[in-house]
Amino acid sequence: MNRKAIALFSGGLDSTLAVLTILKQGIEVKAITFLTPFGCSEPETLHARHKFLGESFGFEVRFYNIKDRFMDIVKNPGFGYGKNMNPCIDCKILMLREAGVLMDEIGADFIITGEVLGQRPMSQRKDVLQLIDREAEVVDYVLRPLSAKLMKITIPEVKGMVNRDRLYDFSGRSRKPQMALAKGLGFTDYPTPAGGCLLTEPNYAHRLKDLLTCTPDPGFEDLSLLKIGRHFRFSPFCKIIIGRNRSENEKIVSLSRDDDCLVRVEGYGSPITLVKGEITAEAINAAASLCARYSDAKNLSEVAVEVIKGDSIFRYTVSPATNEIIEDLRIELKSPITKLQVPSSKISGYW
Repeated sequence: MNRKAIALFSGGLDSTLAVLTILKQGIEVKAITFLTPFGCSEPETLHARHKFLGESFGFEVRFYNIKDRFMDIVKNPGFGYGKNMNPCIDCKILMLREAGVLMDEIGADFIITGEVLGQRPMSQRKDVLQLIDREAEVVDYVLRPLSAKLMKITIPEVKGMVNRDRLYDFSGRSRKPQMALAKGLGFTDYPTPAGGCLLTEPNYAHRLKDLLTCTPDPGFEDLSLLKIGRHFRFSPFCKIIIGRNRSENEKIVSLSRDDDCLVRVEGYGSPITLVKGEITAEAINAAASLCARYSDAKNLSEVAVEVIKGDSIFRYTVSPATNEIIEDLRIELKSPITKLQVPSSKISGYW
């Protein structure tokens, strides 16, 4: 009998162990990784690592983009958020529902996940896992190999496709049992256990909340920029982002659009500063002042700053922003979204 399973695959310790456990029972595994805007790894890194794991252990990995549907549940999760902006229950429902469709399409017999009972307080309780399966319409078809002996028997076990005695009874937050199993299976190159989802990070979640408040339908660039730089809210319609190193500067330039402004200090080591949205003279003045503050010219009383918008270049002379202005505008500090007074400037160009 040719038995086949679909695996929800993050590439982390638990999901890989779930796959290896089922492979050891002679079952073909098709691993699927769902792509959202909120993964910690860049897509290129993710593809390379997952491909390596699949080739190393003998299973196929496919990638599916669910960014649009995922944004819908981030904006309005039916079962609420975790501690930050993480809609964990709705996320699992969406992914299992998609996996159920794929299971039918490719003729797989069941679905596996790397979930461990009690590991996550919001989404990995027994009652919540049962709720998720019901909402995703995959009841009794989801096998969680690492905790299967603590849970209700599933259809693949009843039908004899899977030997329940060769599954596990892991529970709780400790990863020691998984690490011991990984060593026994020859899986030693795994990332340090972590959430893997940016929505669980407080600072990122606050940036996203600010973005959705001011831009209900953000684009790819808006979401990508949340991962890098220092973020400042000049007004509900204007945002300023400042790079922290060369890599972030390059990323900011690559994600800028024709209607954005780029700012940098002339003649000194300088961050690239991006101005997005409603770009007024006051907003540019604020961005120039902030750019000067984070440049190597921060101790000067006046700093020459270059502003690029499309094919036009303008030059300002500004004073570096004070700590008070930084605290008022910086998004991470959850400051009110208002236009604020910034140091006066001498403008040598405008549009």
